[in-house]
Amino acid sequence: MELRQLAYFVAVAEERNFTRAAEREHVAQPGVSAQIRRLERELGQELLDRSGRSVRLTEAGEAVLPYARAALAAVEGARQAVDELTGLLRGQVAVGTVTSHTADLPDLLAEFHDAHPAVEITLSEATSDQLLEGLRAGRLDAAIVSVGKQTPPGIEMQVLTDQPIVAAVGHDHELAVHSSVSLDTLRGRALISLPPGTGLRTRLDEACAGAGFTPHIAFEASDPEVLAQLAERGLGAAILPGSFAEARADRLRTVRITRPAMRGRLVFAWRAGGPSGPAGRALVARACPALLERTRRVLGDQDTPEAVTPRGRRPACG
Repeated sequence: MELRQLAYFVAVAEERNFTRAAEREHVAQPGVSAQIRRLERELGQELLDRSGRSVRLTEAGEAVLPYARAALAAVEGARQAVDELTGLLRGQVAVGTVTSHTADLPDLLAEFHDAHPAVEITLSEATSDQLLEGLRAGRLDAAIVSVGKQTPPGIEMQVLTDQPIVAAVGHDHELAVHSSVSLDTLRGRALISLPPGTGLRTRLDEACAGAGFTPHIAFEASDPEVLAQLAERGLGAAILPGSFAEARADRLRTVRITRPAMRGRLVFAWRAGGPSGPAGRALVARACPALLERTRRVLGDQDTPEAVTPRGRRPACG
């Protein structure tokens, strides 16, 4: 019985599919199938039911699965113990981010790589909803996401920015004569917004629903710079973070939204209790103070409050 056989078996059991399991283990599918067949011959029982559209565990497979996981965990624990003794950190770290953020994430990851060259780092972009789901499921160790007033369940976080959400319009737009407007003023007007699932769009939809109307989204784009360009050309009012809009004052008029005001928080987030692996925990410990300091240098202290966790504790970082 070999460890790779147990690893392939666990992967197939969790993915319920040989192809996805092979992709997860970075091997060819025939190799996965062959190794699991050898494991089954050694145990004298079929572990997987291959007759349906998806692979299912047999009764024997159900009995073997917890022992296979325990064996793999024990081996990983032994590696970690030796690594900690020798001061070497290795493994994998998966990081996610929304499309636009103020923190200097590339520099942070480069510094982490220099400090821990044996750790493999991956970075992906997605909406805030997708990133938060990835954190809870353990697919991501940390992510930069946009959230509202409440801390998402199952998440701890370092707040990087907390700023108003505004309407940005071209200088010839009819709203450009106002420094602020009520949210109801936007009822029925052409709005330009990030797509559903993003933190900013969620804040807009929630506020409009509370005011009794559905926003008229004339244009959607995942890049805030595209939203600014559309607004500059008079195609509507772009819903943007305040600092982002104000940085483009030569092209856009920033109009504050009141009654109610909307605010958005950009946060560095991780799963409650911390990432499961030592590499992920090391990244969180290094990233929290580093990202906050970088953000403060860009925006100043006004929009960079202290970190929070679901229980009001200071986060386990730095």
